[in-house]
Amino acid sequence: MELREIVRECERLYEDLELGSVRRWKEQNAGGRAVGYLPTYVPREILHAAGVLPVGILGAGEQLEIVRGDACFQSYICHLPRSVMELGLSGRLDVLDGMIFPSTCDVIRNLSGIWKLQFPAKYARYFDVPQNFETAVGGAFYERVLRELVDDMGRLTGRPPKECELRRSIRLYNENRRLVRELYELRAREPWRVPASESYLVLRAGMVLPVEEHSQVLREYLDEARAADRKMVDNARVVVTGAFCEQPPITLIRTLERAGCYVVHDDFMLVLRWLGDEVDDSDDPIGALRAAYLGYDEETSSRYVPDGQAKGAKLVEAVRANGAEGVVFAAPSFCDPALLDRPMLQRACDEAGISHTAFKYSENTGQLQPIREQAGTFADTIKLWGEA
Repeated sequence: MELREIVRECERLYEDLELGSVRRWKEQNAGGRAVGYLPTYVPREILHAAGVLPVGILGAGEQLEIVRGDACFQSYICHLPRSVMELGLSGRLDVLDGMIFPSTCDVIRNLSGIWKLQFPAKYARYFDVPQNFETAVGGAFYERVLRELVDDMGRLTGRPPKECELRRSIRLYNENRRLVRELYELRAREPWRVPASESYLVLRAGMVLPVEEHSQVLREYLDEARAADRKMVDNARVVVTGAFCEQPPITLIRTLERAGCYVVHDDFMLVLRWLGDEVDDSDDPIGALRAAYLGYDEETSSRYVPDGQAKGAKLVEAVRANGAEGVVFAAPSFCDPALLDRPMLQRACDEAGISHTAFKYSENTGQLQPIREQAGTFADTIKLWGEA
């Protein structure tokens, strides 16, 4: 498949609020179940091993007017939960057999409760994760949570996953993470070959496709992108951070590119990279998933930074490792975790001599012209004077 066709197909999946690909998967897999999940992380390996299709529910973006969803939440919270409720109440998520709400913030915790009230016949779980990373404390708690999820998926499908099936799923997701890492590494080296707006769509396809199919899409895209004849331009290389939960609209990413920015690293769709390089697939799969979570040391605003680890150190490290010239702090409006972290991260950038700019967005944002002007000015100052 040619590069343009790959991207076009991924954009069709991005725009399909009716989850047509999920409906087709269920038609082709008799007895198969589909369970949605919100950002930022759930152990998709457990769902896959039980014969469940994990489906990332990231909101409706710019495509859906929110009416019923606004009746469920106050106006001074982020857009994502209202958007998710609108998708559910309008019937667009009826194909799903359940929903998982990962531990991200108080708003998502409340969303899980409202969801259970609105859809009492559907499976729903608030998926808690440890903020203590000692094996005897957080590890023991997390292993219990993982085993409960295994039991839940077994009851949902009538087929509790065996250890061999869990190990196979871990191998498949390890391969997917390796390919995602290749994509990020290629984008950091040669961002003109892999525009962020394209790679974002390719990654978003992994929210609805089975992992096997998404890995094949990644392979094809990487091959075509490496061979593409694309010209390098003198854009500013930036890291975008703050978008770990509510995702930016694709038009916002394109706006940054049109403003003269190469996005060489970001925190979009962390679920695709969470757990780091590789999960052990040789022995106890639940123990391996537990150990991988406890040992994963990347920062995000919904994850506690242990004592002794400086807040912002990982961001500075990402800037250095990816050859970035500045940081764009892009957080959803009313996102308490991201906006509370931002001053500490900005201080870390200041101390490291890294230029930065900041704005807020909503997944259905219409304020792209001010963002383009701000990002363009930021890129120009970096290229002209080396700092903003």
